[in-house]
Amino acid sequence: MLKNAAMGNQTTRAGRLLGLFFLLSFATTSLQGQQTGEDKLGAWYMYFGMNRVSERLSIHTEAQFRFYETLSEFNQLLLRTGLNYHINEKAIATLGYAYIDTDPTYEDSEDLLNDIKEHRIFQQFILMNQVGKFKFEHRYRLEQRFLSIEGENDTRHRARYRLQVTLPVSKSFFFNFYDEIFLNLQDEIFDQNRLYAALGFKFSDKGNIQVGYLKNHFNRVNFDRLQLAIFYNPDLRSLFNREIPD
Repeated sequence: MLKNAAMGNQTTRAGRLLGLFFLLSFATTSLQGQQTGEDKLGAWYMYFGMNRVSERLSIHTEAQFRFYETLSEFNQLLLRTGLNYHINEKAIATLGYAYIDTDPTYEDSEDLLNDIKEHRIFQQFILMNQVGKFKFEHRYRLEQRFLSIEGENDTRHRARYRLQVTLPVSKSFFFNFYDEIFLNLQDEIFDQNRLYAALGFKFSDKGNIQVGYLKNHFNRVNFDRLQLAIFYNPDLRSLFNREIPD
């Protein structure tokens, strides 16, 4: 009986230690989530434009405002532009520039890194095809990133590939899905992966609105983001080709 009692006490003690371990692990995970904003549902508000200026050329315009929460806790401002060369209806090459201002920390603290400025040059190639009702877009992008991290300068290079699938469900509505992987060309190869799904509404031949959800996966954290995007692609060729009166 004493032996059984001793074994029972050891089992109880082991159970308590195991429970304490899981409790500490949960508390640590929760604390980390609070520090990074991982446990928050954030939002990205975005505008994209492809402004056609000639038969072969268009100008890309883009602005993104990203938040750790839906309407608060600034995370990132991204402004991007580029010159598109339309090889044909299914292939576009782009050379562009982007400016990014990032606050990588959810919590405000003098001890935490809270300022990253980035100037970025990128080269991009898009291929499009269609299988039945499904429209596919393959986007290949190279980036040269010039960062200033609290006054310290750094240069990084990255490759990205995005596979996007669009499924029309009526004349006005469609579903849009994509998966994009980011690969560093130095140090640790994997940078991030983005998985996206949205419902889109085509309000004219030149524009649409998409409301969707993004799962942004990094090596150590995962973010859930609502997305509201406006796409507007005006044809400006008539303005550029207009004759100037004498």
